Amino acid sequence: MTTKAGTTNGVAQHEVTIQAPNIQEAIFRIRGTAPYVQNKFSAKAREQMHATQEKGHVAKKGARREAKDFQLMYEQALHKGPDGWYGIPAPAFRNGLISACRLVGFVMTRAKLSLFIKPDGFDEDDMSPLVRIIKGEPKYFESAVRLESGVIDLHARPMWDAGWEADVKINFDADQFALQDVANLLTRVGLQVGVGEGRPDSKKSAGLGWGTFEILSN
Repeated sequence: MTTKAGTTNGVAQHEVTIQAPNIQEAIFRIRGTAPYVQNKFSAKAREQMHATQEKGHVAKKGARREAKDFQLMYEQALHKGPDGWYGIPAPAFRNGLISACRLVGFVMTRAKLSLFIKPDGFDEDDMSPLVRIIKGEPKYFESAVRLESGVIDLHARPMWDAGWEADVKINFDADQFALQDVANLLTRVGLQVGVGEGRPDSKKSAGLGWGTFEILSN
């Protein structure tokens, strides 16, 4: 969009040029080089939180701790898209790309305005945008975790063995990034950031080496 210099009501006007957005799309086939472990905030947990908040201050008084249904915990930790396919939350890749910018000196706040993940669909339960897993099936995985209170608890989670695959569709501002820049950033995400539980760039730990991947093609 361009406006030309001139005078309006005695006020000098200056020429301003704003280029149209140059958003392009690239599709990358990725393959997991380590297991991918998922941890969705379950519908049951949301229901319990809702009930607790409705009760207010008396919520915990005399509360009885329910028996843990590990199979249900596993099933509700899965992200499922339309028709029952499994997916990885699209923000995991977008956040990973933005985080990887720290390694190459690119301003993260600009990256937030320049990199976007195009989802394959939305979670049938919580409407999270998802990238479809096109190869690999989840299996039941149980592990001990330390809660913020310091208590050790057992959690059941879905795990995909190394070799899982997905097509990641990235929309990027071509005035900020070249295609090779995007490919290099995604490569760094796969090597140094990861996705899911136990990833190298986990906010709560140094990770377990899970959720890493490599680019097969674009």
